[in-house]
Amino acid sequence: MIPLSVLDLAPVPAGQHPGQALRNTVALAQRAEALGYRRYWLAEHHNMVGIASAATAVVIGLVAGNTHSMRIGSGGIMLPNHAPLVIAEQFGTLEALYPRRIDLGLGRAPGTDQLTAYALRRTLEGNVDDFPRDVQELQAYFAETTDDQHVKAVPGAGLNVPIWILGSSLYGAQLAAALGLPYAFASHFAPAALMQAIELYRDRFQPSEQLDQPYVMLGCNVCAADTNEEGRRLRSSHQLSTLNLRRGRPGLLPPPVDDLERQLSGAERAVLEEVGSCTFVGDAQTVRDGLESFVAQTGANELIIASQIYDPAARIRSYEITANIGIEQSL
Repeated sequence: MIPLSVLDLAPVPAGQHPGQALRNTVALAQRAEALGYRRYWLAEHHNMVGIASAATAVVIGLVAGNTHSMRIGSGGIMLPNHAPLVIAEQFGTLEALYPRRIDLGLGRAPGTDQLTAYALRRTLEGNVDDFPRDVQELQAYFAETTDDQHVKAVPGAGLNVPIWILGSSLYGAQLAAALGLPYAFASHFAPAALMQAIELYRDRFQPSEQLDQPYVMLGCNVCAADTNEEGRRLRSSHQLSTLNLRRGRPGLLPPPVDDLERQLSGAERAVLEEVGSCTFVGDAQTVRDGLESFVAQTGANELIIASQIYDPAARIRSYEITANIGIEQSL
């Protein structure tokens, strides 16, 4: 069976607060571990009131400390927001506390708007070569130290925390291939370049000490429920949140509504169709059919499931249904 993992944005539902959202995350992580999910990743976003995982390394530590065996990581850390040494120390500390359980997924987008990016970095200067150099600098901090190495990550040196490259375009695919790193594609919100990126990554992959052959994990949205109708209703929260973000008004995760499709304009439907092609909604059989087709089309090695569902209990139920489906890996 193809491995399944969880991507959690630590959503803050309307009427709740970030503290409760983080407790929801812990509860979901504990249930996901019991269900056999391989890894649990959290995403770095800033200046978004509906997402509670901005201090991503801190939340990873919270989840790791409340689980036992599942891999916990970032999907991802937006490396341009940070000095590589800081990330090496943060994730070196996590690896020291939770050995062989920490993943470090890296992206090059800011995960926010330009003003907030400036507040994070104090400068927006840079060029396209900074991200590859920063990734390699980070790799060096995790390697064994040398006698002439003046700057060391403590903890971090010698721990070889697994690094992933995240992306939604061909850039990340090329970098992951050149460095011989596993690649996670953000098809759950930016599916346009999916097939081209996968093909490029596999064709250009160069084996490395970390990985000897290409490994692709693909993001997808799932709203699984006991009926197709209930699945569609649950999905409306994510759809409304997406439209609010596109309008420049990100907010708390809204409660679901009935018959959302009838309330949408043609332009709004087009936006949701564009970003939602890797979304699977409905009962167990409907979701199974969709995921099996997706894996057959892409040859994914692993799927990472995002479920932006308003009710924490319904979100856990969605992951329970999905875990029990059993998707065969494509040959």
